[in-house]
Amino acid sequence: MGSRQELIGWVNGLLQTNYSKVEQLGTGAAYCQIIDSVYGDVRLERVKFNANQEYEYVENFKILQNAMTKHKMDKPIDPPRLVKCRFQDNFEFLQWMKRFWDAYAPGTDYDAVGRRNGKPGGPVDSTRPMSSASSSSAGAYRTRPAPRVAGRPVGVARVAPRPGSQAGANTQQIQELNRQIADARVMVETAEKERDFYFNKLREIEVFIQQAEFEQGSELETLAKHVQNILYSTDEAVDELEATQGEAEYDQVAGPMDKLHVDEEETF
Repeated sequence: MGSRQELIGWVNGLLQTNYSKVEQLGTGAAYCQIIDSVYGDVRLERVKFNANQEYEYVENFKILQNAMTKHKMDKPIDPPRLVKCRFQDNFEFLQWMKRFWDAYAPGTDYDAVGRRNGKPGGPVDSTRPMSSASSSSAGAYRTRPAPRVAGRPVGVARVAPRPGSQAGANTQQIQELNRQIADARVMVETAEKERDFYFNKLREIEVFIQQAEFEQGSELETLAKHVQNILYSTDEAVDELEATQGEAEYDQVAGPMDKLHVDEEETF
């Protein structure tokens, strides 16, 4: 589950809300209740579910941070960016929330409306009732056990064992392995993003040089050809260049050495 529609559907099903856009989650209220669906101890009476001002969003994220700190969740969050209600920031954070929930949700019934004392949980500007599809989806999310099939995405945080649970050494080892796997996935995703970023930059440079018109014999033309040589060089060409440079350095040293005279009768 990774598209925006799927994630919003999951949030509405779990929390019985009417969110229609990922950006609306920037109030922080839904994030607080997602964590509550795992641990059941978030101070939801303090969460401003009808928040419509940025300072209220900040208060909600303080509650979220306190809950994550309490359960020793290592995931860093950036409230100043999230409260701007931009899509990308909240989309990435919601993806992490879903992976975390898949890994650590207890699998018991969750009464989302009851936990927030009947307060509307969706966006302030949402007045439409939940569709029948959303309502049936909500029941499914409340009653089905949390999936724990091998190979499913897992959270990237360490969490303390749920109070009252029978978490032994094996459970802690599994959670630690899940954390390491998730960390590795994050590293791979980051590396792929950086690779694509720099490839696109190099491609822009290549297209610019190909389309630009330089005066023949000018310094700019020489510079452009030099840049193209760098862009099109292969590993073998780099090895040959390093070998050539090494030979030149050797010749610089060997030249003076040839002029040295050693007395054959001199002993040390």
